[in-house]
Amino acid sequence: RTGHRPMDESDRDAIRSVIQQQLEAFQNNDAVAAFALAAPEIQSKFETPENFLSMVRQFYQAVYRPRSVLFEDLTDLEASPAQPVLLLDQGGQVVKVVYVMQKQPDGCWRIAGCL
Repeated sequence: RTGHRPMDESDRDAIRSVIQQQLEAFQNNDAVAAFALAAPEIQSKFETPENFLSMVRQFYQAVYRPRSVLFEDLTDLEASPAQPVLLLDQGGQVVKVVYVMQKQPDGCWRIAGCL
């Protein structure tokens, strides 16, 4: 691995927890909670929780309202930790998304992107 120290179990658990919290926030239409789990660059790009929620609702329907969620093994994407997740959307299609994660200076994990 380059660019960061090896992930330990607490990092893996923390990353999954952040993603699960954000998915729950989307389920509850809680824009503020979902936005709070995004990395600073994402927050500055969308400026407000409402803008962020609107974008997710429009372009990431499987993330916004998954019927089921399955975490795969943590991997790397361009030297950042990446968490692949299989989502079952409302229409019954399986969608694979990859959450790019970023550790903040205070040690907490935030979502830096979703591919």
